[in-house]
Amino acid sequence: MTNQIAIVLGLILIAAVSVDITLFGDTHLVFLGKKLFELIHWVAFWR
Repeated sequence: MTNQIAIVLGLILIAAVSVDITLFGDTHLVFLGKKLFELIHWVAFWR
């Protein structure tokens, strides 16, 4: 992955998170963060 692709992907991610927070608040982001943490913990267990 080149630096240019990484920067574009990062900007898209930041834009998506900011739109989500603006339109729906931060409760969805907290929920997704908790679920992501559970997924990482589950995958680490099976590793």
